[in-house]
Amino acid sequence: MSAGATRADASANPWAIAVLVSLAAFMEVLDTTIANVALRYIAGGLGVSEDESTWVVTTYLVANAVSLTVSAFLAKTLGRKTFFLICLALFTASSVLCGFAWNLQSLLLFRIMQGLGGGGLVPVVQAILADLFPPAKRGQAFAMFGVAVVVAPVVGPTLGGWLSDNVSWHWCFLINGPIGVIAIALIALILREPEKAVEEWRKWRQQKGGFDLVGFVLVATFLGTLEIVLDRGLEDDWFGSSFITAVAIVCALAFVLMIPWEVTRRNPTVDVRMVATRQFGACFLVTLGTFAILFSTTQSLPELVQVDFGYTATWAGLMLTPGGVVTMAMMFVTGRLVGKIQPKYLIAAGAVIIALSLYALTNVYGDLGFWFMARSRMLFGVGLPLVFVSITTASLTASRPTRPARPRP
Repeated sequence: MSAGATRADASANPWAIAVLVSLAAFMEVLDTTIANVALRYIAGGLGVSEDESTWVVTTYLVANAVSLTVSAFLAKTLGRKTFFLICLALFTASSVLCGFAWNLQSLLLFRIMQGLGGGGLVPVVQAILADLFPPAKRGQAFAMFGVAVVVAPVVGPTLGGWLSDNVSWHWCFLINGPIGVIAIALIALILREPEKAVEEWRKWRQQKGGFDLVGFVLVATFLGTLEIVLDRGLEDDWFGSSFITAVAIVCALAFVLMIPWEVTRRNPTVDVRMVATRQFGACFLVTLGTFAILFSTTQSLPELVQVDFGYTATWAGLMLTPGGVVTMAMMFVTGRLVGKIQPKYLIAAGAVIIALSLYALTNVYGDLGFWFMARSRMLFGVGLPLVFVSITTASLTASRPTRPARPRP
């Protein structure tokens, strides 16, 4: 961490700032799963089919992916604090609007707005924490951040199920309103931009070659269409559907065009050259696989126990709760271990534990009880923090500027 960053943030407790920005990230990630167990209630309340209601999840994730690609540019252009507060305000306002949606079309529009606002929160939180804490304490800081982004998908189904069963599905979204307003006020009050970072952004604005619009369109198209294919493929019979086939073709074309374009830009939307480096590329692949497992199991297990085991939305969410508690505890344990044990060993241990938890789920049959599923998630919760905190720390040390290959304006 730079000396400028230390002086700039000396007036505020860095842990207080870490809690606040992590809370904002928690809200954003929570909304990726909170609606999963409420889709039946949403479908019934808005008078649409359950298949149509799944677009409530898809539109949010697609908008998230699109917003994520432009977040680095906007954070440098507007200033990190300003951009963060704009994203948080848009996310909070659109969350409240989702709660008051009068039909499916309006709900999908507000979910898109919510996803656009939320997509910029998580990467900015990581940058803020990296500036706030020295390398020796960074593992503990990212452990707190890990509680937000890893536990939130587990809390989402539990909270969403309870609200849907006992109050109303509208409160799955309205709950973000008061929390978001409080977070905005406190972050605006205590968060300060590091002096050195401000100077670096000023120089970047003077030297930058403009926004990589073509690269942004290609990256956003690739990520957005990929999300649609993966999320809608099963319901639409994969490539038996002309819609999925067309979207997959667009996705493939965007990917093929994206790589050479981004490699040859001086200021690319996404620096794909970093993925070619050994350490960052390995971190990228491990993170991709870890979060694919996390989100896929978090979405599929509640649906499995509701459809095939007759669980209510509340009990489907509660099935994930013991694993969330274990994950939260292990986050702080791992935060301390990262400074003492090489990340590669922690990542390997975590991967083995996650694999064992997934193997247990291959033995599912109709007479299994609640605790079989819960124990599997608890084992998963032991391994996940070992991978997440370690891989986040390792990827930061690997995030060095790469030499461009024949950059073009």
